[in-house]
Amino acid sequence: MELVKVLSMLVVIDLSENRFEGEIPKVIGELKSLKSLNLSHNNLTGRIPASICLLTNLEGLDLSSNNFTGQIPEEMANLTFLSFLNLSRNNLIGRIPQGHQLDTFGNDSYKGNLRLCGVPLTKKCSDEEGSQPPPSTSLQQDDEMEHESLLNWRAISLGYACGIVYGGVMGYFLLHRGRYRARLVCLYF
Repeated sequence: MELVKVLSMLVVIDLSENRFEGEIPKVIGELKSLKSLNLSHNNLTGRIPASICLLTNLEGLDLSSNNFTGQIPEEMANLTFLSFLNLSRNNLIGRIPQGHQLDTFGNDSYKGNLRLCGVPLTKKCSDEEGSQPPPSTSLQQDDEMEHESLLNWRAISLGYACGIVYGGVMGYFLLHRGRYRARLVCLYF
């Protein structure tokens, strides 16, 4: 559902435990006065959008117990008012960004993300072993996700078109065969 007008003074959004699915829309970054965002315990997927880092007044962020993938956006280090962060129990990977408020959070903020590494976790990142994906910006990751989404829609469209063609051909043969039988019946009588 899309809201035509959202109150610009909105400071708290708590949509936890609602069984929501899909990705966080990039327009979330337009809610500049937002101080707390809780989307925990849903079935949200995809990457954490880089636009979330535009919420410069954000003090609390809880995205725990979802199915987020990819790396934590480096830009999250710019959220200087952030005093609560919970990204636990997702499928996040790579090095935890460092700087400003992100340095103040402990292991509990990241637990359950088996492929995360770096401070404050005990699992060190090993660049020499090649276990780290090559560094890329969150905006590049968003573009990659859009490209993958476009490919998915192309595949769906192609399947749909093939289904229409196949259905049309089969319908033609069935109708043609039906007309042939009707002619035989008329000739017989």
